[in-house]
Amino acid sequence: MKIAMLLAAVTAWLAWSAPLAAANVRNHAIVQEGETSIEVIVDEASGPDARERKGVIVLLPSSQRGSEDFDTVAELLAQAGYRVLRPQPRGIGASRGPLEGISLHTLAGDVALAIRLLGQGRAVVVGHAYGHYVARVTALDYPALVRGVVVAAAAAKGRLPAQLSAALDTAADQRNSTAQRIAALRDAFFYGPFVPQSWLEGWHPELASAYRQASRTTPQSTWWPYSTVPILDLQAQHDPWRPAATRDELRDALPGRVEVRVIPDASHALFPEQPQAVAREIVDWVDRLDR
Repeated sequence: MKIAMLLAAVTAWLAWSAPLAAANVRNHAIVQEGETSIEVIVDEASGPDARERKGVIVLLPSSQRGSEDFDTVAELLAQAGYRVLRPQPRGIGASRGPLEGISLHTLAGDVALAIRLLGQGRAVVVGHAYGHYVARVTALDYPALVRGVVVAAAAAKGRLPAQLSAALDTAADQRNSTAQRIAALRDAFFYGPFVPQSWLEGWHPELASAYRQASRTTPQSTWWPYSTVPILDLQAQHDPWRPAATRDELRDALPGRVEVRVIPDASHALFPEQPQAVAREIVDWVDRLDR
């Protein structure tokens, strides 16, 4: 990419900088290239107690959700010594860009922009649910920027039961009653009765069509059975989108590249259900990767 493109504006969003526990700091930045502007939430340790930086971890959210879903896990990863980048998808937060005619390759380009301008070397990209599509394609399209991928609560390969997609749409639509939405979240996203208030908020159903079209435009056969980097397949024990019978399907498709780990007492939402366990598994796996 030409220097002019690499020097796309990186603007610190000075209106917001929040101290976290201990010596962690959370900032927002805007990275720009052409008509696309991507908001990136940045978490990292700072101050005299900061550890030597281990590298960069990127977190990509699930369908119709923003990167705030990762607040707790991002803080834990920063405490472990990583710089954590959370690009907001187009249409969420301050992220802006064309939504017509996009593909997973388009969205991967947004992630690559964040890594290139805010990262410090090759990153590990973590994709939650829909975000794992983007993570996988980013690794294929930009091998110089990605050294590993974590697919978290990734759905099973192939067509999924219609009731799961219906539950997603019900949960995302605030025109439905709170009771209907909680029932949908329990069916498709959460293990047990507890549903956090944050998951009754933060939905962007207006983006569903564009992002579903992006995945349809990029056939699964062009990216799912391929990888040039190690993959951690981080599954939830009670995820209806990933039945136990499919536990090894990715490992079987990519022998020697994939490690499977299962988080107990969690479903498809995973991150708000078991943040400590998720962060622990990610850190343990990433710590052992070659830089």
